[in-house]
Parts: sequence; C-alpha cells; structure tokens
Amino acid sequence: MRKNIGSTEACVFCEIVSGRMPSAKVFEDEEVFAFLDRSPVFKGHTLLVPKKHYANLYDMEDDSISRFFSDLKLVSKGVELGTESDGTLIIENNNVSQSVPHLHFHIVPRKFGDGLRGFLWPRLRYKDSEEEEAFAKSISNQIERLLHKH
Repeated sequence: MRKNIGSTEACVFCEIVSGRMPSAKVFEDEEVFAFLDRSPVFKGHTLLVPKKHYANLYDMEDDSISRFFSDLKLVSKGVELGTESDGTLIIENNNVSQSVPHLHFHIVPRKFGDGLRGFLWPRLRYKDSEEEEAFAKSISNQIERLLHKH
C-alpha cells in the first residue's frame, strides 16, 4: 500500500520554508528555498525545495519547472564554488527513498577521488553550528556573487 505522500500535514520542509523550524539557509527567492542538509554526505550538501508543497517532481506545474531548474543551476554552482569542489551530484527521488514527502533536490559537492561510489554513502555531521553556518555562508555568498554577475 502506498503512503499518502502529498500531504502538507507535518511536512518538515514546509516548516523550514515557513521559518517555524530552523535551518542553515543558503538561498531563497519567491519560488524556492535552499538549506544545508543536517546529515550531509559531504559538508556543503544542500537541499533545494520549492516553497509550494509538491509531493514530488511529477506534481509540479510545468510553468514552475523552468524557474525551479534555473534556481537549481544557480544554487548548484554556488555549492560547487562555495565548497571549493570539483563538481556536484544532483539527485532527486520520487516516492521511493523519499524520506520527506516534499519535492527536494540534493546538491552534493564532489571532489575527484572523494570515495563516493554508487548511491549508498555514509553520512557526516558538522563539527558544530559554527562550522555549519560557515558552509551555509560560503555557499550563500557564492550564489549572491553569481546573481550579481549577470
């Protein structure tokens, strides 16, 4: 039996977007909110979510997708530059393995030889909230720089 994944009731990401739950924000505009994953694959691992609740990508209106992916491109480049990485892994689940039933993309900073193989990986913790905020600020600064470059 399939869970009701479309419900906004008790949605952690809706709580974060609304400001009722704290997060290490790296970017926000009218449509999206980006923040550090609390259990990152690598430090700087960021989640990008639409502010409007969609259970998954299939539920998003077509006219919203272009703007969302433009923001995904911007935030991904900010993660890469802000973490001094060689690239990023961008991944999104629909229904299966979707721990929070709110559309979200994982943006994972990658370095050549980082040891990540396949899609099963260990998770890290930030040393403390100061380290977490330093990563959030670094990424946010790069996004701002990219926005003003155009």
